Amino acid sequence: MPVRRTEGGRRRFSLRATALDCGLIALAVCILGFALRTAAAAAERRPVWMVILCLLAAACVRVLRRERRHVSAARAARRAAAALEAGTGTALEELTAPGVPVASPPVPHQPGPRDAAASPATGEEATLVQPVDYDAPIDYDALDPDEFEQAVAVLCERDGCAGVEVVGGAGDLGADVLAVAPDGRRVVIQCKRYAEGHRVGSQDLQRFGGTCYTVHEADVAALVTTSDFTAPAVEYAAQCGILCLDRAALQAWSDGTGPAPWTVAEVTAEEFTC
Repeated sequence: MPVRRTEGGRRRFSLRATALDCGLIALAVCILGFALRTAAAAAERRPVWMVILCLLAAACVRVLRRERRHVSAARAARRAAAALEAGTGTALEELTAPGVPVASPPVPHQPGPRDAAASPATGEEATLVQPVDYDAPIDYDALDPDEFEQAVAVLCERDGCAGVEVVGGAGDLGADVLAVAPDGRRVVIQCKRYAEGHRVGSQDLQRFGGTCYTVHEADVAALVTTSDFTAPAVEYAAQCGILCLDRAALQAWSDGTGPAPWTVAEVTAEEFTC
C-alpha cells in the first residue's frame, strides 16, 4: 500500500519501511565487519603492505584537505585584493580632491665626504666619526676597542685631517683609522687598546708593517696604544719607519702638549716612547 504524507510533510510510520532500514543497517554492519576481519587477516600475513596502504590513504586525505584550503585561501586573496584596490582608489580620490595639499616627494640624500663609504684598500665599510666635544678630557681606560678607534679618529679630525674614516674590524688588514693630513699625506693608524701590563710586541708591529705601506699606501704610518712597546717592537718600528705612540705620547697628543703623528718629519721611534 502506498504511504501517504501528512499535512506536516512527515511520513507515517511504516513497518515495512522500518524493517527495510534495519535490514540495510544490518547488512552494512556485516559488510564492515567482514572488511575489518579481512584487513586484520591481511595485516597478519603482510603487515608491511598494510602500513603502506594506510600511509597512502592518509596522504590522500591530507592532499584533499590541502586542496580545499588552497581554494579557500585563493578566494580570500581575491577578496583582499579587491578591497585593497577599492581602498587605494578612495585614497587617491581624497588626495586629489581640491583644497588638499599634496606632499612633495622627499629629496634624496646627497652623500658627503663624512658619509660611510667602503675603503678602497680593504673594501670594509667605513664608520662615521661621531661628534665629540674636543675640549672634554678623554678617559682612555674607560673605552672599549671600538670607542678607542673613534677617539683617535676624533683627534685626527680635531687637528685638521680630512676624510677621516674608522675602518677597523674584521678584514681591516691592520688599518683602524684612515685620514688625509693637512699637507695632503695619507695617514694610516692602527689602534691597540691594551691594558697597562700588556705591551705591544714586535709581532703586532710586523703585521702592521706588512700592510700599512703596500696595501694602504701610507705616507705616515703610526701605531697608537694605551700601553707601551717592547724593545724589539721599537727596533722593528724604527727600521720600517713606523711611528709608535705609547700612552704618554697619546696623552700629550690628546692634551695638545705633544705633536700629532703627521707633524713629525724625521723622528725616531724612541722619541715617541718612554
